[in-house]
Amino acid sequence: MWKLLQLRREQGRQAIADLRTARPEGFRGLPVIATTPCADGCRACVDVCPTAAITAPPVRLDLGRCTLCGACAPACPAGKLAFTPEVAMAASRRDDLVVAEGPPRVPEVDIGAALRRRFGRSLKLRQVSAGGCNGCELELNALANVNFDIGRHGIEWVASPRHADALVVSGPITRTMADAVQLAWDAMAEPRFVIAVGACAISGGLYDGAPGVDRGFFDRQPPLIYVPGCPPHPLTIARALLAALNS
Repeated sequence: MWKLLQLRREQGRQAIADLRTARPEGFRGLPVIATTPCADGCRACVDVCPTAAITAPPVRLDLGRCTLCGACAPACPAGKLAFTPEVAMAASRRDDLVVAEGPPRVPEVDIGAALRRRFGRSLKLRQVSAGGCNGCELELNALANVNFDIGRHGIEWVASPRHADALVVSGPITRTMADAVQLAWDAMAEPRFVIAVGACAISGGLYDGAPGVDRGFFDRQPPLIYVPGCPPHPLTIARALLAALNS
């Protein structure tokens, strides 16, 4: 017992007290694009982006494609692009993930009043890794650890899609996983919805257009929540879920 008390004193409190306000140190989060004019014909930020997340002119950055690598900021001679420590980047509308020039605007997550009433006190999630690199999957798993402890808000992972309220998809959905994603969705009872986690799930990411990718599921079942990142920080995911439930 004495050793346990001594360890607690050395480590301090491990759980994050409030997931809604916590900010990780050194985090590269929500980008901001200044209104400073670009040089004529400059495409430095566009050319350096590995996922074609940036278009210009005018400069726009699609968080649904962005890997948050940060290569665009130092490449821009006008210093137009920067990244804030803001972790709240998820959205319910795909178009809201496109960042335009001007002050940073935090996207909104809204699953609708009916679903909030149904799931506001208990949300069960079933996750399917559809060809991902395991980066997003590790961050999703972290939601249940002692640091983030998303279960205290009534949000839990379940082993079977038959017990799930929402299907969490990570990865670009490879052809070999397309049937598995559809089967998981078909096994879920109504009401249900889809959450796309990570750049690969939202847009295909680095694998957009690859012959081994089949994104037909998202055409049939558009996500109700888009959580950007490569991978998203657990706080980004948690903030999206809590905002969706108005919790």
